[in-house]
This record gives sequence, C-alpha cells and structure tokens, in this order.
Amino acid sequence: LTFPLLSVTLLVSFGSSMLYGYNLAVVNSPAEHIKAFYNATWSQRYGHGLAHGPLTLLYALTVSIFALGGLVGSLLVGVLVERYGRNGALSRSALLILLAGGFMGFSRELGSPEMVIIGRSITGLHSGECCLGCAQPLPHGSGPYSHSRGYEGFIFPKGSVEGFFICLGVFSAQVLGLPELLGEDRFWPLFLSMVVVPASLQLLLLHCFPESPRYLLIERNDVSGATKALHRFLGTPNVQDVIEEMKEEQQSLSSMEMVSVWQLLRDRSVRWQTLSVVVVNAGMQLSGIDAIWFYTNTIFKNTGIPASQIPYTTVGTGAIEIVAGLIGCFTIERVGRRPLIITGFCAMGVCSAGITISLLLQAALPWMRYVSVACVVGIIAGFCMGPAGVPFLMTAELFMQSHRPAAYIVGGSLNWLCNFTVGFIFPFLQMSAGAFCYLVFCGVCLLVALYVYLIIPETKNKTFMEISHIFA
Repeated sequence: LTFPLLSVTLLVSFGSSMLYGYNLAVVNSPAEHIKAFYNATWSQRYGHGLAHGPLTLLYALTVSIFALGGLVGSLLVGVLVERYGRNGALSRSALLILLAGGFMGFSRELGSPEMVIIGRSITGLHSGECCLGCAQPLPHGSGPYSHSRGYEGFIFPKGSVEGFFICLGVFSAQVLGLPELLGEDRFWPLFLSMVVVPASLQLLLLHCFPESPRYLLIERNDVSGATKALHRFLGTPNVQDVIEEMKEEQQSLSSMEMVSVWQLLRDRSVRWQTLSVVVVNAGMQLSGIDAIWFYTNTIFKNTGIPASQIPYTTVGTGAIEIVAGLIGCFTIERVGRRPLIITGFCAMGVCSAGITISLLLQAALPWMRYVSVACVVGIIAGFCMGPAGVPFLMTAELFMQSHRPAAYIVGGSLNWLCNFTVGFIFPFLQMSAGAFCYLVFCGVCLLVALYVYLIIPETKNKTFMEISHIFA
C-alpha cells in the first residue's frame, strides 16, 4: 500500500519467472499428442512413420531446446540492457514470446514440427533474458532503498520469490493440461501458445511504467529521469535521500573494476566460492527436478498409475509445489540458507532412491505405485523449499560487487547447460537403465548436500568479508 507502483512492477517482472515455470511443464501433458503429430507429419512427407528411437530423439530435442535458447538469452542480456535499458529489454523480449506463440500455435495447421521446436527455442531465449538473465526492471538490486535491495515486496529475500513464481508457473501449466481444459489432442497447439497471454499483459503494462530509477541514475547518469521515475514509483515528492544514496553507489561502482569470467575462474582468492557456485547451480538442475517437470506423466505411467488419474495426480503434485515454495519463502530468513538447501537436496536424494525401490517392488506389491507418487511429491517439495531459490541468493552473497556479474554468468550458464542435458538425456537414460536411472539423481543430490555441509558457510546476515574469512 505504501509503494503501489513498485509492488505492481515487481509482480510484472516476476511474471517472467512464472512464464519460465510454465514453459518447463507445458510439454508434459501433450507429450503423446505432439509425438503423434510428429509421426503423422513424417509419414506424410516420407511415406513411413518414425521408429521409436528417432521419435524419442525428436521429442527430447523439442523439450530440451528450450534450455539452449535460455543459455543464449542469458549471455545476450547484458548487451540488450546496456542498449535498451531494463524496461526496454523486457518489452522486446515479450515480443519474442508473441512470435514463439505464433510458431507453436500454427504448427499443426501448417504441418511443421520445426515450428514447434523453433517456438520452444524462442521461449527459452525469453526466459534466459528475463528470468535467469536478470533483465527485470527492478529486481536484482534495483530497488530504490538499500534496505529493500535484494528483497521483493520488502518481505521475502530475492531468489525465494523467484522459486515460488516458477512453481506457480509449473502449476498453471499442469492445471491447463487437464482433459477438461486444454489437455485434449485438438487443443495442444493452443496449449503451447498460451504463453502469449501473460506476455501480452506484460507488454501492455510495461508501457505504463518508467524505467528503473537505479538504472537511469547509475548506468545512464540521468538524474532528472531517475527523480521523475522515483516520484512515480514511490508516490511521494521527497526522493532526495534516495537520489543521494544512489549517487554514492554510483561513485563506488565507478571506482570499481569489474572482473571478467576468465579472471574470476583464475582468481585463487575466491576459488572455493566459485567452485561452490558451480556445484550448487549444476546440482540444482542435475538433481532430477527437470526430468520430473518435463516428463511427469511418463514417470507416473511407468509407476502404474491409471492413465485417467495421471493428469489429476500431476496437478496434486503442483499444488504441493506451491505450498513448499511458500514455506521456503517464509522460513529462509529464519532458518538460514544452509539448512534449507541441505535438507532439500537430502530429501530429493532419498526420494529418488525411493522411486527406484518402489519400481523394483511394484510387480510383487502393487501398492508401491503410491509410494512412487509420494517420492515424486517429496522430490518436488524438497526442491521448492531450498534448491529452487537459494542458489540465486547464495551466488550474490558469496561475492563482492566486482565479482558478482561474472559469478552470475557462470552459475546461469551451468543452469541452462545442465537443464538441457537432463531434458535431452532422461528419456534415453530411462530406456536403458529402467528403474535404476533415478539412482543417478540420488547420487547427485546427496553429493551436493555433503559438499554444502562441509564447505559452504551460512551466509545469512554476514558481510562478504566475513564469508571470505570463513572460506579462508
């Protein structure tokens, strides 16, 4: 109520995180319909259908190409923000979503599987620029007050809210994928193209907002523009204290030499911090959560859940995601980063092993299928409570300002590369290893939890110098 425009802008910018979550889960429900479309189109073109292996390869590429687009987008975001500003970069990225929606929405009418793949890659490009690429107008240290910088809505730490909005996006895709809504075969192109709705709303609202005040003053040296923007954001004529604070930050940043990625990797004074960013960000994606989101229905089908119950079981897991995400938001400042991320990875590891055991015993004990569902729920809940948001927050807290952008590039690039790896390889891993494929994720989760327990200190309420001293 005190900062109405600021609060709305935060919701608009975090709509990008929700859109990212939607794109993670949107390919799960219509998987069989998309495969049937690919097979029919191939048969029309070449006179024969696709074998199981090539069809799986083509669909795996459709799923995982989203992450390659995200990697490209995250690497381009710096150039886009420098040229167009945060607001401008976000607006142009929203236009990409409209293009992607058109490709995917008309793909069946034009008989083109390529349009689905291109559309998925473009949605990834948008997510790379706006969600993990940090192009939102206010988040990632753009709040007008120092006590709010790094916090969203002045209630939750940055990172935890991103994780919650991603879970919200996943849940919305699961609900829309129900048979009563857009889960039927005739609706799957519309289901994929629904991304244009939030993007259009975002594009419309962004034209009503001024540019980020911090961006205008610190990066553009536009004091007048920053003052006007602050008047609108804060709804008060007295913004001089905020302007002075940002000027001090501008002077501090101007005297600071920013470190490149190569310099960061060679800097021995922060090698354990850098290794920690690598382990936590790679572990977040290699934990198996992307396999759960991309292939939920397939996993439940293999556990023996009746086909008619799978969509509703999937929605049930999404609802638990929301609850777990809220728990993470409310507890991260009270409990701390380490307990949440260690508990989350341990829970995911134990539940991954539980899926393997339940699948092996399912033939003798039919009720083990429900244990599999409980383990999937446990993986999702464990992820949303800690690993979903803590790595973003921890990356910022482990480094001083001069090293932070390079650290985000390293962590973000690993996020996207590992996302692609899991999305592309999991179907083949499942075919070759069967129930034992989940032991790979179990090993990753437990090793990451052990690394965090042994190496990474608690960063809550600690300065960079204190954290650096603990590492040393």
